[in-house]
Amino acid sequence: MIREAIEKVVMGLNLSYQEAYMSMEEIMSGNATPSQIAAFLVALRMKGETVEEIMAFAAAMRGFCTRLKPKVRGRLIDTCGTGGDKIKTFNISTAAAFVVAGAGIPVAKHGNRSFTSKCGSADVLEYLGLNLNAPQNIVERAIEEVGIGFIFAPSFHPAMRHAAIPRREIGIRTVFNILGPLINPAMPSAQVIGVCEAGLAEKVAYVLRGLGLEEAMVVHGLDGLDEISTIGSTLIAWLKKGDIKTFKVTPKSFSIKRASVEHIFGRGPEESAEILFKILFGHFKAGDPKRDIVAINAAAGIIVGGMADDLKHGVELAQESIDSGAAYKKLRELIKFYDGNRIEKIEELERKYG
Repeated sequence: MIREAIEKVVMGLNLSYQEAYMSMEEIMSGNATPSQIAAFLVALRMKGETVEEIMAFAAAMRGFCTRLKPKVRGRLIDTCGTGGDKIKTFNISTAAAFVVAGAGIPVAKHGNRSFTSKCGSADVLEYLGLNLNAPQNIVERAIEEVGIGFIFAPSFHPAMRHAAIPRREIGIRTVFNILGPLINPAMPSAQVIGVCEAGLAEKVAYVLRGLGLEEAMVVHGLDGLDEISTIGSTLIAWLKKGDIKTFKVTPKSFSIKRASVEHIFGRGPEESAEILFKILFGHFKAGDPKRDIVAINAAAGIIVGGMADDLKHGVELAQESIDSGAAYKKLRELIKFYDGNRIEKIEELERKYG
């Protein structure tokens, strides 16, 4: 199937749901060669992926993952970006996940190492001491008991290994960047997803509706961020009760001061990890641009999690999560829950910034 799919996509033709599903099944089962996978990914990127294709790919990949079934009250959410953005920021959505959890919303944070940026969520959390190889039962219990769990994608998507080398070698945004947030093994009922292209925002919202999510925000900073931006305007596609509305916001919409690009840079796992720590630890106060961009992205998570009705209220709850120490407590508890012997780095940073 994969050869026929490549030929069709190269001609600029869209795949049917069944064709897309079967092509991804072939990739995930190890029956496609690295060259075929690379050709398929590049051809899809050049043609542009359709809603139907993305839905079929996601459905096929979900069939190969190790499922998680945590028991939580209310909505289980995820905050995740597609990567591939033009501005190499620190890990904003990762920090936002702990702020959302600190506000009382259960979070299943799905993440990986970097493919297109300097560091992924897994790189940063591993630097802080998180055991990425926590088994399935520990991850489920963390979501239930700590209120947040980190799901390391390679551990729960073993079939993804078949696409890992082609993805890394071609080094561009592919459909797998889009799919990453859509195949969370815990199957959250609400999500905030950052996308790296404006044209993907509404498209991904329609995919999420097709996959049965209750509520979601798909966001794109028009300055190139796959986050809600404090530098400029942000496009948001909001899925709620089956309807999708698309609109733009600016930092002023949140009563947040506009920032500049250099305020949100992250130059690798060590620097990004320290920034994340300092935000959650309360070292940066409200008004600091690093903390502000985390607060507005956490606000979106708090809204889709059902605890706020609008962005300003969401920001207030996000700031409270940080100021009360609840957000930092979630980070510390998660690291300890996954492996109590790995808190040395956190303790070192506590001494440094305490």
